[in-house]
Amino acid sequence: MQDTKEMREVYCESLIEMAKTNKDIVVVEADLMNCIKTGPFKKAYPDRFFDVGVAEANMIGISAGLATCGKITFCSSFATFATRRCFDQIFISVAYSKQNVKIVGTDPGICAEINGGTHMPFEDMGIMRCVPDMVCVEPTDCAMLKSLMPQIAAYKGAVYIRLFRKKTEKVFEDGAQFDLFKAFTIKQGHDVTIVASGIMVDRAVKAAALLKDKGVDAEVINVYTWKPIDEETIVRSLTKTGAVVVAENHNVFNGLTSAVSEVAARRCPVPVESVSVKDQFGEVGKMPYLSDRYGLNVGNIVDAAIKAVSRKR
Repeated sequence: MQDTKEMREVYCESLIEMAKTNKDIVVVEADLMNCIKTGPFKKAYPDRFFDVGVAEANMIGISAGLATCGKITFCSSFATFATRRCFDQIFISVAYSKQNVKIVGTDPGICAEINGGTHMPFEDMGIMRCVPDMVCVEPTDCAMLKSLMPQIAAYKGAVYIRLFRKKTEKVFEDGAQFDLFKAFTIKQGHDVTIVASGIMVDRAVKAAALLKDKGVDAEVINVYTWKPIDEETIVRSLTKTGAVVVAENHNVFNGLTSAVSEVAARRCPVPVESVSVKDQFGEVGKMPYLSDRYGLNVGNIVDAAIKAVSRKR
């Protein structure tokens, strides 16, 4: 079942709600306010909305400058442009300078669909994970986004938000509450852990149901904050199940698979399987085709879980 609202709508609604009581909330756009639907914020607070044009590096610089004046800056663009195109500005002007800027990258991975390979970010979280002190988070659905937005605004430091723009599969009930720095265990299990993020969470839940029919009891954990990752929840689960599958709409390198593998290698070595993009570029297509093309379907998670369990045994 899909959410009734698009995630970009909830994003803007959350900004407006926070801005009612916090005069320091400002929005900076690189001429994509129609795509991210921040127009209502501009209408409500025109003096706190800045469109810098198609100039993402400039957007980051202005956002950092506003932050030096005490503003809590939310800036956004397509994830390819919000990370790759302006990485040096992010690294120096925001992170190195310890500025309170929240960077929103939209259309993660295959969600870019017909915008194609140039706009399909399989590497954005990997890029941002490399930045010291950068918090990297991928909200799963509208309920989670609404819960996390005030925490992101209250956190004093740089945050990268990997945001699905449109209607996504509804995983959590309205009003559900989440801790920005804790993973969420959706289902308990004993045979294998499935760690998932973003659009892969709903697919992981469906895979767990199919695995049950095959006699495999899977635990499903939604790791929405990739950095800093909730090591304790992961170690506790891996100690119990002895095997893990990581499902991510991202390149296998330096993404969630890497983050979980780093934890496992240091603290709880177990077989690790990955359902992810295997070092490939993006291409034009709709979600069903792209899911098949890059092996991100429910069936791929099922197969990976069975393989992880066989390696354990």
